[in-house]
Amino acid sequence: MAAAGRDGPEPAAARGPGRKRRWRPVLLRSVVGSVQEGRGFAFRRKQKIERQYRKLLKKRRQVHSQQDDQFTDTYPEHLKHLYLAEEEKLKKRRRTPDDSVSAEEKLNKAAESAGTREKFKNKTSNQKAKEEYEKIKAEHARKKEEAEKRKQQREEAQRLYKKKKMEAFKILSKKTKKGQPNLNLQVEFLLQKIQQNT
Repeated sequence: MAAAGRDGPEPAAARGPGRKRRWRPVLLRSVVGSVQEGRGFAFRRKQKIERQYRKLLKKRRQVHSQQDDQFTDTYPEHLKHLYLAEEEKLKKRRRTPDDSVSAEEKLNKAAESAGTREKFKNKTSNQKAKEEYEKIKAEHARKKEEAEKRKQQREEAQRLYKKKKMEAFKILSKKTKKGQPNLNLQVEFLLQKIQQNT
C-alpha cells in the first residue's frame, strides 16, 4: 500500500473512510495560473517588467523635453536634406544684403542656380532605383538584340553551308549510264575549289 502512495494519488478506499480530498478555491493556490492557462507567474512577471519599462521611457521623454532647447530643430531623417538646404539658403541671404545686388545680377544668379540645381540635384532613392532599372532594361534589350543578330548570322551561315554541301553532293554523286562515278565532273569540281582558294 505504501508503494501505491508514492507512485500517484491513492484511491479513496486507501485513504480511509470519510477522508476525501479537501476542495480548495483557485484564489488560495500558491501559484496563480499555469502554463496551460497562459496566465501564470511568468506572464505576470513579464507584464510587470513591461510596465516598468514604459514608466522608464516616459520619464526619459520628460527629461529630454525639458533639456531640449526650444530653438534646435529635429527633422525627420528622410526630409533632413531639404530642411538643411533651406537653412543654408536663409543664412546666405542674411550674409549678402539684397540692396547691393542689382536686379540683373539676381536674374543671372537665379538662372545659374537653376541650371546647377538640375545638374547636382540629390536624387531620391526611388529616382535612383528607376534609373538603375532603366539601365538594366536597356542593357537587357541590347544583349537581346545582339543575341538575335548572332542567331540570324549563324542560321544564314548554316543555310549557305548546307546549300554548298548539297551542290557538291549532287556533282560528286552523279553517275554515268553504266552506274560508275562521273570522274570528269569530280575533277571539274576539284578544279573550281582550287581556283576559289587561290
